[in-house]
This record gives sequence, C-alpha cells and structure tokens, in this order.
Amino acid sequence: MTTRITFDTNVSEERLLPSPRSLKESIPVSAHLEELVLSTRSSIRNILDGNDPRKFLIVGPCSIHDPRSAIEYAERLSHLSSKVNDQFLLVMRAYFEKPRTSTGWKGFLNDPHLNDSFQIEEGLQIGRKLLLDIGLKGVPVGTEALDPVVPQYLDDIISWYAIGARTTESQTHREMASGLSAPVGFKNGTDGGVTVAINALLSVSHPHHFLGINHEGQCAVIATRGNPHAHIVLRGGGQPNYDSVHISQYEKLLRDAKITPRLVVDCSHGNSMKEFSLQAVVFKDCINQIVDGNRSIVGLMLESHLNEGSQRIPADLSKLQYGVSVTDACIGWETTESVILDAAERLRKIR
Repeated sequence: MTTRITFDTNVSEERLLPSPRSLKESIPVSAHLEELVLSTRSSIRNILDGNDPRKFLIVGPCSIHDPRSAIEYAERLSHLSSKVNDQFLLVMRAYFEKPRTSTGWKGFLNDPHLNDSFQIEEGLQIGRKLLLDIGLKGVPVGTEALDPVVPQYLDDIISWYAIGARTTESQTHREMASGLSAPVGFKNGTDGGVTVAINALLSVSHPHHFLGINHEGQCAVIATRGNPHAHIVLRGGGQPNYDSVHISQYEKLLRDAKITPRLVVDCSHGNSMKEFSLQAVVFKDCINQIVDGNRSIVGLMLESHLNEGSQRIPADLSKLQYGVSVTDACIGWETTESVILDAAERLRKIR
C-alpha cells in the first residue's frame, strides 16, 4: 500500500535553533547592562505616566546591517545623551527584522551575511552579542517585535518595542505584546488611521493566552498579565499626521476610549512623505507643539545613520558604503546631533 504524505509538502528544509535559554546562557547579560535595561524601562514608563517631564527619543538606523557602524553610532549617541539627558532619554533603534511588502532583505537576524544565505542561527548569536556591546556603551536599545518567536531570545536586553503598521491589527502581535517586558508602541495603520492602534491598546492591556515557545524552546501555552504601558506611534499614511490638528483629534479619540493620550511621533515614513531630509522639519514642528503647551507628545523617532541617504545591497559586499542605510534613507549624524541639541536647548527655556 502506498503511503501518501499530506503534510509539509512545501517545506524543503528544517534546522533546529538553540533554545532561548541556551543562547542567553552563552551570551549573558552583565549586571551593569541589566541595570541599564531596568532603569530605562522604568524611565519610559514614568514618562508615559506623566511622572517624568522628559521626552524619550528612539534614534538610529532604519535597520542594523553592519555591527561595526552600529557600535560607532552607539558611541556617538552615548556622547550626545550626556549633553541632553536632562530633557531627553535617548534610546538607540536596533531594528534587526524588516517587514517587506513583497520581497527584499528581511533584516540582520534572517540574513546576517546579506547574501540570501539565511543563517538565522548566526543572526541570533551575532545580533544578541551586538546588543550587549551597544549596552556596554551605556546606550539602551529599542526594536520592532516582528517574528513572535524572536523576543524570547532578546527580550532581556530590549528597553522599548514597536509593533509595525502592518502588524498592529494582528491578533498574534497584540497577544505577544501583552506579555512583553518593556513598554510597547503600536504604529497607526498604513492608511494613516489610528482606530486599529487604539483597538490594539485596549487589547494589549488585558491578559491573553496564546501559543508560543518557552525558554527551553518548547511549544507552550503562554499566559500574560497584559502590558499597561502600550501607546500609539504616529507614522503618517497617505499624508502626514503629526500636525496639531491631527494630534488634537487623536487626543479626543483616546479620551473617548478612556485612554490617557500618550503619543510618539515617527518623523519618518508617511510623516516625512518618505523624503528623509524632511524628518528634521517634522521633529522641529513637534518640538514647537511641545513648547506651545502640548502634553500628549511624549516621544519622537528619527531614522538616522552615520551618513545620510540609502544604498542598495550590492552583489559585491566590499562595495557597501560605510554607515549608510541599506533600507529606508536616513538623515546623517550631523543633522541628528544638531536637531536634538537645538531641541534640548529650547525645552530648557520653558522648564
């Protein structure tokens, strides 16, 4: 009798990953970094709760593709942080996963060698080590939670999470976010609407049960307590949505939903009409709103790298330009430093 196979008919390969526990034990968090993560999470929560007058800034490359340039960026950000920490809590963007509309490079964890070899095991190891090295510079990190398995490998190092516009409406990501150990920002939908993000806030604040993996890498039913520090990240859509009129509308919608208005503005994406140089304009406009009395804008996000612009990943990787994004175009370091220093000085004058 012929046995016919009815499962895994489109699967070509399986490779076992190390368990989250074994990866964490082989690349452990130091006591110093543990304290940095805990204190940064606490500070962000206090900002969200209105108990800390500062704003938090998520600043860094659109995506990490080169550990050496990421470390240099962290060193510069650490130095800048020491100049503005009375007004801003700086958190470095350390985005290792990239959602794709169709195809393209899916990020450092999926393809750390940028050559479609998909050495995910190495991506997890190198990525975790890089996050520890950034932490040694005294710089906390934020990232996008895209694959629901990955947080188990990295969650002890992350101080802030984002849920992207494509996944804010996803039940899987809402359930996952309800169990994340750090504050989490939900981006508005790709159409610019905030209804899905508001629904996400209502969902993620409650306990959930879902299928996931535990620290041994076993499939498990995960029960969560709910995440009380979820908030909205405005990233625009077909048009920008950071202006004072939109902000006022969103404040009302949040109050109607019995949610305290706490907004983070992503100065990139739809808010800059995908023109990277306009991020500085968006940033300054939001600072103007804060100076004029706005209290709902609690944070801002900038896509920034050592050098401005972007580049395609070449077949010959030796031709990669150092410190230039391989995904969305970024503002350069000089612009980043200038707008943040200027904003800090303006805010000092009103406090």
